[in-house]
Amino acid sequence: MESIAVLFGMEQSFPPALVEAINRREENVRAELLQTGGIILDNPLPYTVIVDRISQDIPFYRAMLKHAALNGTRVINNPFWWSADDKFFNYALAQKLGVAVPKTVLLPTKEHPPNTTSQSMRNLIYPLNWEDIFEYVGFPGWMKPFDGGGWKNVYKIESEADFFKAYDESEDICMTYQEDIDFDAYYRCYVIGKKYIRIMPYQPRNPHHLRYVADFDTSKEMYERIGDDCVTICEALGYDMNTVEFAVRDGIPYAIDFMNPAPDAELSSVGQENFEWVVETLATYTIEEAKKGRRAPEEYRWSEMLAGGVSE
Repeated sequence: MESIAVLFGMEQSFPPALVEAINRREENVRAELLQTGGIILDNPLPYTVIVDRISQDIPFYRAMLKHAALNGTRVINNPFWWSADDKFFNYALAQKLGVAVPKTVLLPTKEHPPNTTSQSMRNLIYPLNWEDIFEYVGFPGWMKPFDGGGWKNVYKIESEADFFKAYDESEDICMTYQEDIDFDAYYRCYVIGKKYIRIMPYQPRNPHHLRYVADFDTSKEMYERIGDDCVTICEALGYDMNTVEFAVRDGIPYAIDFMNPAPDAELSSVGQENFEWVVETLATYTIEEAKKGRRAPEEYRWSEMLAGGVSE
């Protein structure tokens, strides 16, 4: 019998619902909430598939999942790619693939990172080319961490004064400054297995519990383009669980946020219909993966780790 485990943190509704959905419909695949102690090098975890919902916050879990993937467990999402990824690279990659993205600038940290000095930053020009940056992005804009999430350390920027105030507050966090897309419509899309897509009207200007209470007049062509862009992005990034957010301006969907490999799926946040969709769809996909059996890398190289673990 193949086994699926769910690794999670503070979530309450989604992990047990996923386990129940898997166990309700498949006799030859069983699911459980993952339990572990210290990881012994010679004792790989016994699971065929692990669904990761928390390792972005817990380095111990990240190392544990890499060890599991090396020994044949299919980890969703791939812990090697997750470790190497950042949002600025994602924007650059999406642009290369023909997906519209906002104008974005990567900023050096305001303060020296820990255990560094001005000597460590000697390749950085000073003062920075602020005029070029402001001319390229303009105002308003958004300042946010280059690899963060959950709306932490995010600033709406209306002027140079706002910019430098936020930049000062960022301390040693590496930030990006990004064009504001004054959108006509906004969508948050679940993407499971690079093939199952749920396009959800979303209003980020609303309070959190009302953000899915949105109704935009959207053409069939727009839905198709958004769906195609979702697949393009997730195939390129190797994510088998992700959310992709689009802000539509003048008929163009701009990919705003698509580094969400542990996307919010709590019932209280996403509502009953969206909750049921992501639970049942992820259950379908994890069962599909479990039936393929374990998959150990054929070569012990980083590139093989990026390719392996979740797909053939």
